[in-house]
Amino acid sequence: MNAHWTGEGNLIASMTGYARAQGADGRRRWVWEVRSVNGRNLEIRCRVPPGFDRLENPARGAVGGRLKRGNVSLSLTIASERQNKPLSINRPLLAELATLVDEVRRTTGAGAPSADGLLRVRGVIEEEEATEDSEETLAALDKALQATLEEALKGLVGARAAEGKALAAVIDGHVAEIEGLCARAVERAAVQIGILRQRFEGQLAELLGRVPALSEERFAQEVALLVGKADVREELDRLTAHIAQARTLLAEARPDNPIGRKFDFLCQEFNREANTLCSKSADIELTRIGIDQKGAIERMPEQVQNVE
Repeated sequence: MNAHWTGEGNLIASMTGYARAQGADGRRRWVWEVRSVNGRNLEIRCRVPPGFDRLENPARGAVGGRLKRGNVSLSLTIASERQNKPLSINRPLLAELATLVDEVRRTTGAGAPSADGLLRVRGVIEEEEATEDSEETLAALDKALQATLEEALKGLVGARAAEGKALAAVIDGHVAEIEGLCARAVERAAVQIGILRQRFEGQLAELLGRVPALSEERFAQEVALLVGKADVREELDRLTAHIAQARTLLAEARPDNPIGRKFDFLCQEFNREANTLCSKSADIELTRIGIDQKGAIERMPEQVQNVE
C-alpha cells in the first residue's frame, strides 16, 4: 500500500529561511545572521570581522551538518560593549607635578593648585590601550560565538520547516488536482475508444467500398491499429503511478531523506505523460482535460524547486 500524505508530522523543508541570534560576554556583543534561498546544491558564504577568520571553517561545518541544499549566507557582527576606552592616571607624572608645585609655592608663595587643575595637565589622564586576549579568553569567546551560531542555525532550520509545511500543503493540492483530472481522463478515454472505433470503421468501410480487394481481416487490423494509436490508457496508468509516487515522497520526507531532487524529476515525468496524452487524444473533451492537467503540472515545479 502506498503511503498517503496527511499533513501530520510534516518533515518537508523549504530552502528559504532567515534567523538571527545574539550574545555577549561583558566586553563584546555579537550577532549572527543566517539566511538561505533555493539552490541546486549546498553553497555557503561566510562573512566574519577581521581577526575572526578562524571561525569560518567551523561555521561552514555547522551549516553542512544541518542542511543538505540551498544557498546559505552567514554574517557575524561584533561590537565593543564599551563606548570609550578606560582611563588611568599617569602617577609618575602626577608625582613630578606635585613636587614642582611644592617648590613653586615655597619660592613664590603662590597658592596650591586644585586637584582638577592638575588632572587637566596633558598626559596626567591617559586612555588605556586594549590588552590582547589570552588564549583562554579567545577559546571561551570562540565557544560562545559558536553556541550563538548554533542557536541561529536552529532558528533557520525551524523557519525552513515552517515554510516547508506550507509548501507541502500547496504541492499536495496540485497532486490532488492532477489526480482528479486523471480520473476524468480515464472515464473519457473509455468513451473515446468506442467513438473512435465507430469513426474508423465508418471511414474504412467507405474506403473498402472503393477498394474491394481489402479483406475483412485486413479491415479489422486497420481499425485496431488506428484505435491503438489513439489509446491513452498507458499514459493514464503512468500518470496514476506518478501520483502514487508523489504522495509517497510527501509521506516519507524527513531531514535525512530530502525529496526535492526526486520530486523535481517526477514533475518532468508528469509533464512528459501529459504531453503524450494531449498529442494522442482524438477527442476534444479529452484534449481539454489534458490541457488542464498540463496546467496543474506546470504550476507544481514553482513550489517543488524550493523544497530541500
